[in-house]
Amino acid sequence: MTMQAACPAVNPDQSGLEEGRDMSLVERHSITTHGQGEKTMVFVHGYGCDQNIWRLLTPFFTHSHALVLYDQAGAGNSDLGAYDRHKYASLEGYADDLIAICAMLDRGPTIVVAHSVGATIALLAARRRPDLFEKLILVGPSPCYLNDGAYRGGFDQAGLEEILEFLQLNLAGWSAQMAPVIMGNPERPELAAELEASFCRNDPVIAHLFARVTFLSDHRAALAAVTTPALILQSDDDVIAPVAVGTYMHAAMPDAELVILRSAGHCPHVSAPGMVAAAIVDYLAA
Repeated sequence: MTMQAACPAVNPDQSGLEEGRDMSLVERHSITTHGQGEKTMVFVHGYGCDQNIWRLLTPFFTHSHALVLYDQAGAGNSDLGAYDRHKYASLEGYADDLIAICAMLDRGPTIVVAHSVGATIALLAARRRPDLFEKLILVGPSPCYLNDGAYRGGFDQAGLEEILEFLQLNLAGWSAQMAPVIMGNPERPELAAELEASFCRNDPVIAHLFARVTFLSDHRAALAAVTTPALILQSDDDVIAPVAVGTYMHAAMPDAELVILRSAGHCPHVSAPGMVAAAIVDYLAA
C-alpha cells in the first residue's frame, strides 16, 4: 500500500494526569493532555481518524480549558493488541472506553467535543452515565446513516454495502475515492489528502470492522434518553450527515441546540476550525 505523508503528530504531554491513575488506560488509548482551566474538554474523533484531527481546533481552547485527547481502539497510537472484536462489535464498546476515561480523569462533569461516529459514542456514554458529562458538542453527528421511510440518513442499504465491500477489498483505493467526498472543499485538495493519509494509516481489518459498526448501526432510539445539554453543529453541505439528520436529532433530543454552519464537507473542524470554535464558545457562554 502506498502511504501518504503522515500528519503532524500530537505532542504528548501527560502532565495533566495524576500519578497513580490507571496508566494502562492512558497507554491503551494514547491519552494526551494540554491546556489549562478548571473545566475539562474531552475530544472524541470519528471514523478513520485519530486525535491529531483536532489539532486545528484545540488551540482555541488551550487557555480556557484542560484538554484531553485520545485515540479510539484500533486507531492512531492506540494499543492494537487491546482491540477486542467482541467488545467493539457495537458502539457501546467504544462508549465504555469514553466512560472509563472520563471516570479516570475525576475532574467532575466534562465537556465532550465529538465528531461523526464519535458523537454517537458520546451520546451513548452520556445516556448511561449522565453524571460524567456537563455538555456535548456534536460535530456532524448521525445516529443512523441509512434511509428509513421519512428518515433520510443519506444512504440506502445497497449503497452502503457496496461502499463497505470496496473498503474490505481495497483500503487504499477506498481512501483515495472517499476522502474527497467526505472532506468536500475540492478547491483545497490538501484537506482531502490529509484525510486519505489518515484512513490509510489504519489496520485494514479493523478499519473494515469499525466501518460496518459505524455505518450500519441505528441509535435513533437512544436520543430521547440523552438528558445532557447538547450542541449539534451541522454543515449545510455534508453528504455523510445531511442537514435533515441534524434537524431530526434536534427534534428528538430533550435539550439540544442546532447550529447550521455555512461550511462544506463532513469535517468542519478541519476545513473551518474558526467557525466551529466560535459556535462552541457562543454556546458555552450562553
